[in-house]
Amino acid sequence: MSERIVVVGNGMAGSRLAGELHARGGDRKVTVLGAEPHRAYNRIMLSTLLAGRIGEPDVELAEAAGQGVDLRTGVTVTAIDRAAGTVHTDDGDRVAYDHLVLATGSRAVVPPLPGLDGPELPARVAPFRTLDDCRRILAVADGARSALVLGGGLLGLEAARGLAARGLDVGVVHPVPYLMERQLDPAGAAVLAGTLAGLGVTTHLAVAATGVVADADGVRLDLADGRSLTADLLVLSCGVRPDTALARAAGLAVERGVLVDDRLRTGDPRISAIGDCAQHDGALTGLVAPAWAQARVVAQLLTGEDAGARYRPRPAVTRLKAAGIDLAAMGDPGDGGSGTGEELTFADPARGTYARLRIHDERLTAAILLGDNPAVGTVIQLFDRGQPVPADRRSLLLGRAFGATAGAQAATPALMPDAATVCQCNDVSKGALVSCWRSGARTVDAVIAATRAGTGCGGCRDAVAGIVDWLSEVDSVEVAP
Repeated sequence: MSERIVVVGNGMAGSRLAGELHARGGDRKVTVLGAEPHRAYNRIMLSTLLAGRIGEPDVELAEAAGQGVDLRTGVTVTAIDRAAGTVHTDDGDRVAYDHLVLATGSRAVVPPLPGLDGPELPARVAPFRTLDDCRRILAVADGARSALVLGGGLLGLEAARGLAARGLDVGVVHPVPYLMERQLDPAGAAVLAGTLAGLGVTTHLAVAATGVVADADGVRLDLADGRSLTADLLVLSCGVRPDTALARAAGLAVERGVLVDDRLRTGDPRISAIGDCAQHDGALTGLVAPAWAQARVVAQLLTGEDAGARYRPRPAVTRLKAAGIDLAAMGDPGDGGSGTGEELTFADPARGTYARLRIHDERLTAAILLGDNPAVGTVIQLFDRGQPVPADRRSLLLGRAFGATAGAQAATPALMPDAATVCQCNDVSKGALVSCWRSGARTVDAVIAATRAGTGCGGCRDAVAGIVDWLSEVDSVEVAP
């Protein structure tokens, strides 16, 4: 009898795992149970959908289909019977498994404020997490003139910029004294706030919300300093919480997320967990690149392709995906209490430019790059691979190209080493793109389809297009291996 693998969750982690398993073939049946009624979609691109730059078909992900894959959408798993090796669904079905993978993701946090404590949110209030949330926001925004966003983190700012791009007057309320405190320092956040102001987004910092009053005419957000802000729409972006209820009820070990080891296994060897719901080595992911890396490891283990496969997290790089804002942040924005190493900063608030590098033992340990900086690709490569920084630090801080001697991305693809990672989300190197070109993929779309580069956050699409353009101008046989 073929092995039965059940995946709970058809989000970015679950759908990727199904695709990885399907691509490897073999005699197994894969069942994917997704609570949302939609096809799998790219959650990262919802802010671009909110801005009106793409349509819903553009956020759909390619799904595994065909023999051996049973995809059921709109089906919620209500319980796990570990002894019987089955999961129970809300439609009364029981699905047997030999191996179960939890990819239940996370849920948006709704703050416990007066006015938001009912069984349902008011019609003009919506979280920003799912495709249905995005639809709800757009339905209200279509006839709105103003909006408020509660939360000045990454997703909150992406939502704010998207709504401003639609012509709404947008205000962001954040209880911390500066924006994106997990990724930025106060100086960089101040430059970002200035950039946002120029794009139609006002920020209200270091003030907490105390209550919400909403009716058919609008929303009022009361603040701790006595002010009240009004708008036609309120978007909640107050963080997310891993969806661990199913795992906890089944008796699996749960802290902030479902505890897993290097093989992504829970305490039950027949159950794995990946993506937002999984907690590995004390850390949650929350980003697409580690979720997809976890899916690949689980697929390698379950198919026997690599019995030694283990998940090894890589340094995280955060990109703000908002039109008119170029931001990359990596490493801890604080000093870590060590006080050692080099600190280099450059700020030009008038041009919306800020750069900060932290270097220790000739390696980048943290960086913030805001605004147009041609060295951003180089900085990401150096940080990601732990390579030595160039002797001329200004080349990184100010964006002056320094050639390929640092082993990272340079100003032209011809000087870029094949080992350089172009797509962080899917771990696609320049060499893989060149090989794809040589195999016959002669357009940007064809290269993206074959390598998956650019299908995560989308931040590398311009780089992929630049490499394809470069390849189209040179004889492929002359491209350095």
